[in-house]
Amino acid sequence: MKRFSKKFYCNDLNLFRQKLLEWSNTFSTSVFLNSNNYGNNNYECICAVGIESCIPFTLKNSTSKLDDYIENINDWVFGYINYDLKNEIEDLNTTGKNNFHLPNLFFFQPKKIWIIHSDCIEALYLNDVYVEEDWNNINSFELKSYPKNHLVPKLNESLNKQEYLEKISTIKKHINRGDIYELNYCFEWFSNNAQVDTLHIYKKLNMISQSPMSAFFKNNNLHLMCSSPERYLRKENNKLISQPIKGTSRRGFDIESDLNLKRNLKSNPKERSENIMIVDLVRNDMSRFSKPGSVKVKELCKVYPFKQVHQMISTIESELEDNLKVSSIINGTFPMGSMTGAPKVEAMKIIDKLEISKRGLYSGAVGFIDSNKNFDFNVVIRSLIYDEKSKYLSFHVGSAITSKSNPEEEYNECLLKGRAMILSLH
Repeated sequence: MKRFSKKFYCNDLNLFRQKLLEWSNTFSTSVFLNSNNYGNNNYECICAVGIESCIPFTLKNSTSKLDDYIENINDWVFGYINYDLKNEIEDLNTTGKNNFHLPNLFFFQPKKIWIIHSDCIEALYLNDVYVEEDWNNINSFELKSYPKNHLVPKLNESLNKQEYLEKISTIKKHINRGDIYELNYCFEWFSNNAQVDTLHIYKKLNMISQSPMSAFFKNNNLHLMCSSPERYLRKENNKLISQPIKGTSRRGFDIESDLNLKRNLKSNPKERSENIMIVDLVRNDMSRFSKPGSVKVKELCKVYPFKQVHQMISTIESELEDNLKVSSIINGTFPMGSMTGAPKVEAMKIIDKLEISKRGLYSGAVGFIDSNKNFDFNVVIRSLIYDEKSKYLSFHVGSAITSKSNPEEEYNECLLKGRAMILSLH
């Protein structure tokens, strides 16, 4: 489908981005994908609002339905992939508590798309009737401040520290037996009766973390406030890019201590081995459908600084055959190795036995597929998820467990990762 396109110019793209976010929140369904000026995307920000069409609720043959859907509408679609899609891809069954009751994937064709490029703003509309009016409305939006007397929800841990340490002990027994080499174990913090302003939480979370794969997503009752630094997959024509993260360190309080923490992370043998295991897994996944010999590691264990943490990131690229279906790529790589472990299927079986609540949207992906079937998806981590109807608020934290893992240190890493989400609620 051919969309009407019009470009606009303004003196302050960052201010427009803030107003665009406020405007998008007036719609019952919206996606706001924010690169926070990191320059690792082909855009600074993409915002999509309103539903023209969507995939009905699906728990079976979901990726085939996605193929059919994008083929039929031949247009941009935005949405998410739920972690439980794994149960369709492999013979798995998640038995944990289900707090959100989501489809295995959801995508919609938006009525209106706004893209902030480095030098201009582009509107992509199904018709041109409301473009100028919306441009004026967005620019006239007044930015709201976070209310100081808001109610902070009471958070509960799904596991206390001792229970967590016992789970890690069980995982290490699996590792020592040779069942797995690495497993990403996660647990949940939640509030049963939270009354929150999700837009303000996202704004505060984004201010605290400022990550390159940040997202604010809402569809009726479901709200996602995401500050992810990690890319699941990006497709540019015939090139596929994956950027798994394994290895986390806090930031220092001054330049010298910060550099020391960065150097220590880069040279840490445990963190490097975690990262390299997942790189090997991703290479193997991508080789299933990529051109033979085209899978290459472009960066291995490079440490990137973010506002709150240092992250060890590797970049793997491959070349795809022409007309390869999106389902082939998703079925071959999902869930991402950084959120599961190695070997992947055995790790997921153990995760299903040991984790108390379903991950749902956490460990899934949010992003878009454009009209040329290029796409970009993050990994849903460092995120809060909220059901406005049930008032259930949740976030997960986790870390990779290997034979060298110290359970106390892993627990502290989880607390470090959860800090931004907790601060965003205050």
